Amino acid sequence: MTEIHAKLTGMMLPSLTGLRAFEAAARHMSFTLAAAELNVTQTAVSHQIRRLEEQLGLPLFIRRNRTLLLTREAREYLPPIRSAFEDLRKATENLRRSEQAGLLTVSTTASLATKWLVSRVSAFQDAHPNIEVRIATSAHLVDFARDQVDLAVRYGRGTWPGLRAHWLMAEHIFPVCSPALLTGANPLSRPEDLANHTLLHTMVSREDWQLWLTASDLPASIAMRRGLTFDQGFMAVQAAVEGLGVALGRTHLVQDDIAAGRLVAPFDMLLPDNAGYYVVCPEATADTPKIALFRDWLIASAKAGTET
Repeated sequence: MTEIHAKLTGMMLPSLTGLRAFEAAARHMSFTLAAAELNVTQTAVSHQIRRLEEQLGLPLFIRRNRTLLLTREAREYLPPIRSAFEDLRKATENLRRSEQAGLLTVSTTASLATKWLVSRVSAFQDAHPNIEVRIATSAHLVDFARDQVDLAVRYGRGTWPGLRAHWLMAEHIFPVCSPALLTGANPLSRPEDLANHTLLHTMVSREDWQLWLTASDLPASIAMRRGLTFDQGFMAVQAAVEGLGVALGRTHLVQDDIAAGRLVAPFDMLLPDNAGYYVVCPEATADTPKIALFRDWLIASAKAGTET
C-alpha cells in the first residue's frame, strides 16, 4: 500500500476539484496550461492543488523555477486518478447517449396518425436512428405513467393540469370529396348541391356539418338527412376518396390527399376551429433529450407544412 493510499484509509475522499486540477497539471506539467484547460486562473489551480496536498498530507509536485516535477508518491497516484476521470467521462457519455436513445412512445388519435404523422415520422427516424418511435392511437386522454407514454398530440385549447403543452398547428374545417363528384348526374358545383349528395359524418364531430352549413347560410337540416357515419375521421376521409359522399375535412387530415389529387375542396368557405393541436408531456419529463428532440422536430415539421 502506498503512503497516499495509507493516508486515505479511514478518511473522506479528497476534493474532486483538487483531483481534477492535479490530473490536468500533471498531464501538462504546467499550472498555467492546466488553468487554461479548466477555464480558471493559474492562482486557482495552485490553491486547489495546495489544498489537495494538505488533505493528503503529502506533496505532489516539486516546484522549481519555471519547472514542475512529480513526487514519487504523485507518480504512483496519477494513473488511477487519470483512469477514474476517464471512467467518469465514459459513464457520462453513456448516460447522455441512453437519454437520447431507446423507445419513444407517442400517443395521438388514429386519424391524425394515419393521415398526417405516419407519412412524416420516417424523416425523424432517419435523422435519429438510435430512437425507436412507437405510435399508439387512442380516442381518449392517456395516463402517461400508466400507459407508458412519453409524449402525446392532443386536440384542445392547451390547458391540461400537470402537463407542458406546446402549440403545434391549427385546423380549418371544409367539405372535401372525390373529383368524380364534380361532374355526373348530380354535379357538385355550389354549396346548395350538398342537399343532393351523401354527407359523411364522424361520431366525435357530428355537429361539424351543422356548423359549416350555418356559416355558409344554408339550412342546417341538410346535415340531418341520412348519410354515412364513422367512428374515426380518417375513415370518413377515405370514404370521400372512394366517392361515397362528401366529408368535412380538417386541414391536416386531408392536405396530402388534396395534394395527390385524390380529394378536392369544391368550396371556398373555411370554418375556423376554436381549438388546435398541441404537443404535450408531463412537466417532470418535458426536458428529457429524446422527448425534446421529437417535440422540436414535430413542431418544425408542422410549421414547414404550413409554409409550403
